[in-house]
Amino acid sequence: MKLWMEIHLIVPETSFSLRTMSNQTLVTKFVLQGFSEHPEYRVLLFSCFLSLYSVALTGNILIILAIAFNPRLRTPMYFFLFNLATVDIICTSSIMPKALEGLVLEENSISYGGCVAQLYFLTWAASSELLLLSVVAYDRCAAICHPLHYSTAMSKAFCGTLAAGVWALCAFNTAIHAGLMLRLDFCGPNVVAHFFCEVPPLLLLSCSSTYVNSIMIVLADAFYGILNFLMTIVSYGFIISSILKMRTAEGKKKAFSTCSSHLVVVCMYYAAVFCAYISPVSSYSAEKSKLAGVLYTMLSPTLNPLIYTLRNKEVKAAFRKLFPFFRN
Repeated sequence: MKLWMEIHLIVPETSFSLRTMSNQTLVTKFVLQGFSEHPEYRVLLFSCFLSLYSVALTGNILIILAIAFNPRLRTPMYFFLFNLATVDIICTSSIMPKALEGLVLEENSISYGGCVAQLYFLTWAASSELLLLSVVAYDRCAAICHPLHYSTAMSKAFCGTLAAGVWALCAFNTAIHAGLMLRLDFCGPNVVAHFFCEVPPLLLLSCSSTYVNSIMIVLADAFYGILNFLMTIVSYGFIISSILKMRTAEGKKKAFSTCSSHLVVVCMYYAAVFCAYISPVSSYSAEKSKLAGVLYTMLSPTLNPLIYTLRNKEVKAAFRKLFPFFRN
């Protein structure tokens, strides 16, 4: 999901694994640069990343269990929240083990196949989260703007179709990008200027034409970053309009409370994505990309469970019922 068509980056020289194929020397593994340029922060970063990963896993698993075992949470909103928690687990688990390993070892290498696999699951999860955020916005729009028709409009069959469509569409889109990546040749150097495998840094290392890859990236950006974002904005436009038309302050407060948590998550997630990728090529920075990567692959999955549950009495009640030690 990146807009870079041409990026020029100086990659440090390093030793790398090569194989010869058709009189051409090709890379068989990559080295993730990670945060090796700041060795003095390794212990601090390792502690922070491990804490974030632990909280993200625990929080999202608790949400999945609470929704799965509590009949009162079998509503469209919690069904999509269940999917969001699953996406967050896939997103953070696809990169965190390798990122933590890189902070322990001096050289964090990853095989060519492992790099493509990491790229696939991360892109699948990140793109699915963007679409699911739009689906949740539509669900909140239907609940607030058309409360009398909500149960009919958001039936179990329709919600299941929406969720399955999101997963399938994003898996197909990611498969295209992964397939296009597999057709590229990498002749060296092999240092990926990031702490995980991502499309733009990998394209920089390719010694073959990346034109088709770039075209597909622009198309994906247009869909996920622009069209999808506009659909979310439109949904919230209708929501705000409906809330302002309500006569009682209590009604306005109740309506806003049902979507405020989701609005916070949307703003936080898109801010990180836009900061990292929707920017001019001339202003590209590897450090900036790494920081944004931390925000949407670690911090967002960690904060999402807290944001969705801190002000949600139904989820708190489900936790107390499922885990008696939460009562106090």
